[in-house]
Formats: sequence, structure tokens, C-alpha cells
Amino acid sequence: MSAHVTSYLDAIAHLPSGATLTLTNVSWEEYEQLLQDLGEGSAVRVFYDHGWLEIVSPTGRHERSKDLIAYLVRAIADELEQDLESFGSTTFKEKELESGGEPDTCFYLQTAARVKGNNDLDLKTDPPPDVVVEVDVSHSSEKKLAFYRKLRVPEIWRYDGRRVVFYHLTESGYVEASASRALPLLTPDVLLQFLQQGEKEGQTPALRAFRKWVRQQLTG
Repeated sequence: MSAHVTSYLDAIAHLPSGATLTLTNVSWEEYEQLLQDLGEGSAVRVFYDHGWLEIVSPTGRHERSKDLIAYLVRAIADELEQDLESFGSTTFKEKELESGGEPDTCFYLQTAARVKGNNDLDLKTDPPPDVVVEVDVSHSSEKKLAFYRKLRVPEIWRYDGRRVVFYHLTESGYVEASASRALPLLTPDVLLQFLQQGEKEGQTPALRAFRKWVRQQLTG
């Protein structure tokens, strides 16, 4: 292990909840070594781009929001009887792009059948997630959009604690969208409504109310 990686790990160990550590002139080899040393299930989020490294320690609110979004997506997919494969905060990295990072959570819906049972995604042969979710309550994911564009991620949802924005990938980049491509029933306002309910009343009541809302949409 290099001295640089050792110092990075020490800094991460002392990183407070909600804090961001930014480093420059980090080599690709050091980035990969850091990921290996952190191991699967690491609490921090790591984003690398051409020598620039960002390490974020999520807050409790961040994690609760991310989890509730995942619960809501699973619920609507279940009600729609739509295939869903969730890959959480899987690390996506491409040496050729000199970039790598983890979404807060991500989902395969239209392409779920292509990754079913696959525990070792390779974006050279496997599709990118249909939806990537970024929760920006303690930091901004703005710099990650260019990375997701390189990966050809078709849809991104961002939630900053006050507003939900959906983005669709176009030839010119990401543009705001009024509804999800992957789950057309879902709009930013609807998702925000149930996220806010979850914060006020708890996740289980919000999830029950959301299932009821989905069923009402389906029955007219």
C-alpha cells in the first residue's frame, strides 16, 4: 500500500458525517487501491475523475432518503408487475475514461432481464443502469453528471431535500424531464410528496400511502 493511500484511509477514518474530502493528483492505481482497501459496504461515497478524488461521508438524512426512494421504486415496480434489479451503490469505473464513482442507488428496469443474476457488472458488455439516484442533501452531485453521460445512463433523479429533479439523457446532455421514462407514472412532484411524507410521518406510512396512490392511478 502506498503512503498516499494510507494517508487517504486515515483521513477517511476521521471524516465527520456530512463532510466531503477532496484530493488532487491522485493516480488511477491509487484510486483502485483505495477502493480495494475500503472494501464492499464502505459507508463513504468515492468519486474519481482524471486525478480528482472526492470522498463523501453521508448523513443519516441522506441514507434515509436514499433508502425511502429505493423502497418506493420497489413498490411501484411490484404494483406494475415490472421487472426490477437494484444495484444500490455499485462502483462503476472505466480506466479508459479515467473516471469512477458510485451512485447513491441505481436500478435496472427496462434492461432488468439483461443483468438478472449478474453480480459482477462490466459496462463494456452490460448496459448502464436505467435510473441513477443522487441524494444531494449534504453535497452536490453536479460534477458526476458528466461521468454518467459518458456511461450513457439514460435517466438521473436528484433530490436535495427540497426539490426532486428528473433528467433524461439527450444528444446534447441531460435535460430536465416532467416524468420518468423508466416509470412513466412517476413525476418529480409525486416522488417529492412521498419523500416529504416519509420525513414527517415515517417510512412505512409513506410507503403504504404510495402503494395506495399507485393502485388508484392504475384503476383510474
